[in-house]
Amino acid sequence: MLWSLTKVVIFLAAIAGLAILAETLLESSGEVRIWVFGQEFTLGPLQAAIAAVGLVLGIWLFLRLLGLLVAVFRFLNGDETAITRYFDRNRERRGFTALSEGMVALASGEANLALSRARTAEKLLKKPELTTLLTAQAAEAAGDGKTAMSAYKSMLASDKTRFVAIRGLMRQKLATGDTATALKLAEKALALRPRHSETQDVLLKLQTDTADWKGARATLNEKLRTGELPRSVYRRRDALLALQEAKTVLDEGSTIEAREAAIEANKMSPDLIPAAVIASRALVEKGDKKNAMRVLKKAWEARPHPDLAAAFAAIEPNESASARLRRFKPLLTTRTSDEETRLLQAELMLLNEDFRGARRILGSLAEKHPTQRTLAILAAAERGLGTDDAEVRAILARALTASRGPQWCCDKCEAVQAEWNPVCRSCGSFDTLTWREPVASRQSHTAVVADISPILTGAPQRAPTALLPGIAEEVVEIRPEDITRSPS
Repeated sequence: MLWSLTKVVIFLAAIAGLAILAETLLESSGEVRIWVFGQEFTLGPLQAAIAAVGLVLGIWLFLRLLGLLVAVFRFLNGDETAITRYFDRNRERRGFTALSEGMVALASGEANLALSRARTAEKLLKKPELTTLLTAQAAEAAGDGKTAMSAYKSMLASDKTRFVAIRGLMRQKLATGDTATALKLAEKALALRPRHSETQDVLLKLQTDTADWKGARATLNEKLRTGELPRSVYRRRDALLALQEAKTVLDEGSTIEAREAAIEANKMSPDLIPAAVIASRALVEKGDKKNAMRVLKKAWEARPHPDLAAAFAAIEPNESASARLRRFKPLLTTRTSDEETRLLQAELMLLNEDFRGARRILGSLAEKHPTQRTLAILAAAERGLGTDDAEVRAILARALTASRGPQWCCDKCEAVQAEWNPVCRSCGSFDTLTWREPVASRQSHTAVVADISPILTGAPQRAPTALLPGIAEEVVEIRPEDITRSPS
């Protein structure tokens, strides 16, 4: 408001000043004589002032016209002029309009329109660092891999776009299944941007898929160094990779390296069940049975598991049933309320032919949480106590529809796997397998029979059978095909 008022006052003051000047010139005496080409012109003061202003305007117009003529001449001669700059600005404006429309189309999912607008912008702008990127992304979204590859390759020449180009080429190779080339591209991309989280994850997945455990551990360490991974998560995942590295070395027959890697994995994550099992076996091979039992006991305290019990039994494979029960006391007195501990104790009592004690330890497990393993142990105990075969078969018949109990399940895709692996074989996720009961726990009739039969016949298949070689003669009369009979 104040500024508007000020401008009005200035304007009125200027008008008043000009009026006063004109009045002064009119009232002043004198004249101005001008000779032009032999002609004399006599002007009064006011006329002379007006003529001076007109002369200045005429000279300005002449200079502007002369500049226009020079610009036209330079334009015809091919030089840059205001006219060319005008057309350049117009072309640049249309190019940026096409670029913005292409970006909006790409964000809207209209890949073909985005690709078309990207090509238009490329012709108008002559800025490959902008238009080539849009072309590549639009072609990628449209499924035109050839155009996308060509665009990304052309971006490799510039330092500004090299990382984007390598990352784009990596995605293209992954889409075509060329994981070997994608792995090399991921390594190059990470060398350019070590802190890029997505590239770290892609490289880590490719390394685990190709069983490059050493490289995966290096990538995991880089994630820790750049702050992309908490130290607690890093320690567990590094233990997983060290464990898998130990298993690989063990498969190759290099037992010394396998021992070192397995023991290292167990130290990093003592509650990791497979690491504890392999570490105990490595210690047993060294003759250090005491530390092998200590490793398994520590893992059992964190999470009881049948594999831990089987590994504990394998430390002294030829001991008597009573000696085994005494040696297992450290495990049986740990986490006594846990279901796995109760099942282990029941199996050991069956091994010692204490069938009544085995049934007492089971308690109400067969009613509260009936699983194939629980019902099989109950059937063996009842058979050992002389219960009628029809009742034993009735218990086994219940096992047909019972859950198989905890298994290695993927937290992401819910796939069930027979043994632990750092990478889910179904969905490829890393560190997602946990020991728990799956959501869909009912199995087919054939699968149930196949799993229960070894327990009845004493054949070594699962961890519990390693503890129960002595009950075979007690239940061998019950044939697997009898499970399908209805109780009489």
